[in-house]
Amino acid sequence: MIEFKNVSKMYVNGVYALYNVNFRINNGEFVFIVGASGAGKTTLVKLLLKEIEPTSGSIFVDGIDITTMKRRDIPYYRRKMGVVFQDFRLLPDKTAYENVAFAMEIVGASGKEIRRQVPAALGLVGLGSKAHDYPHQLSGGEQQRVALARALVNNPSILIADEPTGNLDPATSMDIMRIISMINRRGTTVIMATHAKSIVNAMRKRVIQFSKGIMVRDQQEGGYFDEL
Repeated sequence: MIEFKNVSKMYVNGVYALYNVNFRINNGEFVFIVGASGAGKTTLVKLLLKEIEPTSGSIFVDGIDITTMKRRDIPYYRRKMGVVFQDFRLLPDKTAYENVAFAMEIVGASGKEIRRQVPAALGLVGLGSKAHDYPHQLSGGEQQRVALARALVNNPSILIADEPTGNLDPATSMDIMRIISMINRRGTTVIMATHAKSIVNAMRKRVIQFSKGIMVRDQQEGGYFDEL
């Protein structure tokens, strides 16, 4: 369970990126975070990942107040999360297999675990035959599938996707969304920040909308509305 309680984030210029935000996301939910550029979506993601701290309020993940978490505990906290970004962030000098394996290596997984889990993760996203290809040999959609496999290989309970279809064509975007939906049906909580109207409208999941840092809508089976 994820809960924001009266969370605000003000930057040094005095502008609020988020103001008095309150919501709860239950385990296994699929939630779109929407809003125009500058609405606060990326700030919310960074708060969840403990890349930045709120100015006020509390954020609870699985009953733990992460705003009071000690720095040494942050790497362990992040292990429960898989993250996918718009720009893939693959290591160019590593194959698809090696990119996914790297996510396991940094958490200290054994060679046996890596040899078992990495092919399974690549198979899950339909890239079993591309394991030895480098990023430059893959299409944009295939690179994003590798990024998804990397995010999932450690079996996280939460998947955070920050504009994961932003650099993809519509057909490829829907392929990525089908994979993310499948992952959600297996029990993983999915939080996806996006302004892809067609995807939000097609999927009819819960939608939390922000406008200039203020949460203006929380709707079950919602669509993408223009900024209020």
